[in-house]
Amino acid sequence: MADSELAREREYVSALYERLDGLRAEAERELAAVRRESVGGNHQSRSERDAFAQVYEDRIRQLRDVGERLAFGRLELVEPDENGSALRYIGRLGLRDENLEPLLLDWRAPQARAFYQATAATPLGARARRHLTTKGREVVRIEDEVFDAGLLEQEGTRLQGEGALLAALSAQRTGRMHDIVSTIQAEQDRIIRSDLSGVLVVQGGPGTGKTAVALHRAAYLLYTHRERLGSSGVLVVGPSPAFLQYINAVLPSLGETGVVLSSLGRLYPALEATHDDEPAVAAVKGGAEMAGLIRRAVRSRQRVPSEPQSLDVNGETLVLEPQTVADAMHRARESGKPYNEGRVQFVKTLLGQLTKQLAEQLKRRGTTVDDADLAYLREDIRTAYDVRVALNTAWIPLTPEKLLEDLYARPQWLAGLTGSWSKAKRELLRRERGAAMTISDIPLLDEAAELLGDSDPADQAKRRAEKAQRKRDLENAKNAIRNMGVAGLVSAETVVDGFAESTVSLTTAERAASDRTWTYGHIVVDEAQELSPMQWRLLLRRCPLRSFTVVGDVAQASSAASTTDWGATLTPLIGEGWRLEELTVNYRTPTQIVEAAEWVAEAAGLRITPSRSVRSTEWPVEAIETESDEELAAVLIDLVDEMAGEGGTTAVIAPEALFDRAAAVVRERFGADSGVGAAGLARPIAVITPAEAKGLEFDSVVIVSPAAVVAESPRGASALYVAMTRPTQRLALALAPGEVRPAGLPPVSRQGTGFSES
Repeated sequence: MADSELAREREYVSALYERLDGLRAEAERELAAVRRESVGGNHQSRSERDAFAQVYEDRIRQLRDVGERLAFGRLELVEPDENGSALRYIGRLGLRDENLEPLLLDWRAPQARAFYQATAATPLGARARRHLTTKGREVVRIEDEVFDAGLLEQEGTRLQGEGALLAALSAQRTGRMHDIVSTIQAEQDRIIRSDLSGVLVVQGGPGTGKTAVALHRAAYLLYTHRERLGSSGVLVVGPSPAFLQYINAVLPSLGETGVVLSSLGRLYPALEATHDDEPAVAAVKGGAEMAGLIRRAVRSRQRVPSEPQSLDVNGETLVLEPQTVADAMHRARESGKPYNEGRVQFVKTLLGQLTKQLAEQLKRRGTTVDDADLAYLREDIRTAYDVRVALNTAWIPLTPEKLLEDLYARPQWLAGLTGSWSKAKRELLRRERGAAMTISDIPLLDEAAELLGDSDPADQAKRRAEKAQRKRDLENAKNAIRNMGVAGLVSAETVVDGFAESTVSLTTAERAASDRTWTYGHIVVDEAQELSPMQWRLLLRRCPLRSFTVVGDVAQASSAASTTDWGATLTPLIGEGWRLEELTVNYRTPTQIVEAAEWVAEAAGLRITPSRSVRSTEWPVEAIETESDEELAAVLIDLVDEMAGEGGTTAVIAPEALFDRAAAVVRERFGADSGVGAAGLARPIAVITPAEAKGLEFDSVVIVSPAAVVAESPRGASALYVAMTRPTQRLALALAPGEVRPAGLPPVSRQGTGFSES
């Protein structure tokens, strides 16, 4: 019976792949035919042609990226559907046959909910749930969970349990995150499918699946709210470039490619900050009071002269009175426009006043001045050196970069803006012009850009023209979509973004990433406990609707500006419009590692969310003492050699003080099998810092000098807690010579080269 069931499932899944290949080939043929069509003579025909092309391109991409595990589950229903079938197959996307009858149900559809949430006590209309394990395109194993006891009396073997989940958890890692769509658990599924509105905070300890839940929630929301989110996009913010590289294949494998992935250092267009300031400096820059400082700095660049100014204009002397400047400044400020746009109005007002003054002077001397002459006089005034100096001194055009550089490089100006600060605190911001912008500078640049606006009037005019043209194109695209009957399959925005006649064809995601003023429909933030108040302000500007999925663990907070209390961080920013969910089951980390990490955290006084691990492995946590640098290197090599021999991925997590030496030792011994930083994630052995390790997972981990890891982190033991919870199989800690073990660390299990028993 078991063999015949396996053969039956293999036949069905094979038919699904045949249908998938046929649909992709059909879409490719249709796309080729559309591309051969003449554009025609108007915007409407162009819109219709490009709308069809966009539908086919999106479908081809979706069918291509689904990869393996097209189908991974089956529900046996109590009541057959309208076609008389009691079986419902669940997969990464939905498929129908030539008669539009369902063959495969998208995992995000409401009808698939029972696959993740049904239990014997609450079966949700299902009699049994079957997990399909595939290799390539072939089913290699099936496993049943039975909710209807009557099925157990039938002939054949049906297993109950969590074998599919445990098999996935025990599988070796590859250096890239995989989706968990086939093994989503009930508490995870409930969070994934929760309402779009408001700020959802998902708190959970290491290994509870926070990142996986966040990414699958992004895919679910895009599927469920396609009309709203398809045009505005979804932003996923991760803690580092290494993390983004780790997760970048998950959403495409779930059929979603329109998501913007960004680290905190990439949230300001045309700039990528890869390094951050020292912790004390980052703490100052991340504080909420920096918003007020930036505002005062912008305002202080508007200066009313203390006395009248004599201005030479082609031999004529004009007098610019302080009150005239003050009145023009007040009028510009009342407009509510950003600084640079207000300056345009300020300059226009003063040029008008000076033109009137010059015309009256000329008239008094008997010179005839008519309306046609005023334009020439105004141009003479605008280009006069004295006038340009006076106007720029009163209200100079500024860029965010210029403002920030001046703030850091001019201590007297900074002191005048921060009267309540200590000298030592101001000195933390001291930096010469030309220095590279840091990750902590990104939200300050964005804050300044919000207050300053465009610095070039030509840019403003160009932006207005582009917006007007885009509005016309969107209207044409909407009409075309209605006429063609493809509403819901493609949005007007994606059609316009892909116009063949555009000089540069950008997707919604690409356009959003390059436009600082773009607002997203939803934002997902991973490792959100690390965000400073200024980084939160930046993200809230990117999503005025306040629709967020925020995942993190306050016990893993490692930066000086990070949060240890969600309410204290979020309530001042958004009020009571947030809700908290907790994940309590650890799916990644074995019991013995969870216990050791929690001992360390509790000994250091960290507030953690205790979790229950679903499994254990054969390896105890090891802490190994060494008596010299040479012995430390030998222990490191022996541990990595032993772990790498077991297959999967191995990470060496080393503090900054020992990082270069650890990397050199590993490279010398393991060569091309090893790598450093984000690039190392593609190799079996990676050497990374504790900061880079955030959000990642490996089969085995060696931590070099846990005491140094604690000493280097602004949050102390939280960095070690994070590092200790990265492995899925095995953990060892190599202590430096003379190192005192952090409180709570397990007893020394080996000692010296060769690991003789202590």
